[in-house]
Amino acid sequence: MISNLKDILLPAREQGYAVACFNVFGFEDSRAVIDAAESRNASVILSINLDMREFMTMDQIIGMLKPMAESTKVPVCLHLDHTYEVDVVKQAIDTGFTSVMFDGSQLPISENISCVRDVVMYAKSKGVSVEAEVGSVPYATGRDHIKSALTEVSEAVAMENEGKPDALAISIGNVHRLETGSVEINIERFNELEKALSIPLVIHGTSGIVDKDIRLLSERDVAKFNVGTVLRKRFGSSLRSTLESNPELFDRLSIMQKVIPDLKETATKVIKLLGQ
Repeated sequence: MISNLKDILLPAREQGYAVACFNVFGFEDSRAVIDAAESRNASVILSINLDMREFMTMDQIIGMLKPMAESTKVPVCLHLDHTYEVDVVKQAIDTGFTSVMFDGSQLPISENISCVRDVVMYAKSKGVSVEAEVGSVPYATGRDHIKSALTEVSEAVAMENEGKPDALAISIGNVHRLETGSVEINIERFNELEKALSIPLVIHGTSGIVDKDIRLLSERDVAKFNVGTVLRKRFGSSLRSTLESNPELFDRLSIMQKVIPDLKETATKVIKLLGQ
């Protein structure tokens, strides 16, 4: 069943678990994520990032994902990840995404709030949820223009009160696309943000956070964790292993039928770690 972000994050926040938001890049990983969610009877978010938007049109993406979400037994949210242009966010809303993220983290806070407010007003009449970001979560690789900045409590409060998003992505030491090693989460800053805010919080860059910190945050006010690198790495390693073990194999369906169970296994572990 299709759900928006607000409807699946509020129960998560109230009941002390978090929802996994997986960046997906096609049918195979989307199928694996949905299978994993159904096996855990868990809500889940299928997320489309900038790379995917440059590869396929929004109509093509929704044409693929919407029927998959509609046929599931669990709540599935179709989410547009980091998007920096208000008009593109509105296009996504009109196309059929049930959740959108306007990322104004590189803007002055007043401009960020103004843009989020505009998006929220447009989205609400269509039943679509909105995620914002205050502070700036850096990238380990790529996106060099994205700065690193901890979330300031006063700015986060202003965003909640004036922008009125349904969820807020925060920067507390987390890093996008970290392939090796781990980060140190600023728990003191998180405590301050949790105390000051009432909306569900979001963590990007989950792959670089150790399990004990993920469990701690998910049991508190972080209701959504974005997951990309760990699933992409499993896809690559599984595909290579399959082809190396079966050098004569060339049929796409046969190959992917061997890869999908590995992706499902990885997605299931993440969903379980987050408390579902």
